[in-house]
Amino acid sequence: MSTADDLPVVLTLAEAVPLVEGRQGLYVRWSKGPSTDLAKGSSTDELTGMPMPGLSANPLDIEDWWQERSLELWVARRLYDYAHLPHDNGPGVRPWVLTGRETGRGPDNEPLLADVEPVGWIADDVIDAARIMVERQEREWGTLRRRGR
Repeated sequence: MSTADDLPVVLTLAEAVPLVEGRQGLYVRWSKGPSTDLAKGSSTDELTGMPMPGLSANPLDIEDWWQERSLELWVARRLYDYAHLPHDNGPGVRPWVLTGRETGRGPDNEPLLADVEPVGWIADDVIDAARIMVERQEREWGTLRRRGR
């Protein structure tokens, strides 16, 4: 029996580039997967507990201002930004690619998606490669991890 979690897997950072380069409207979401998310239907604001009108995700689309820079670095940066989530949110949390219709913005200005269609999983090796690529840059960059005060 097939489930929403039976998806192709992007195994390398190099495989992720043509996926993003050839298609607009792709997002990455870090969660326990499409089956869990589609059953729930929406994300919840962590501060207030209020349900939001869609699943929170982050766009993978290449912005015009990026110009002729490395597409591999673009993808690496987009994946690396939230690489702390498996640690913060517990076992089973991993990245997957999806499409959907934007229904609003979450509290971190992230798109909220409805009519979600899963596209594929992102392998741990891709995140490791993204981390290495970002850390090799001349300027320091960190994930978008929130720290308590």
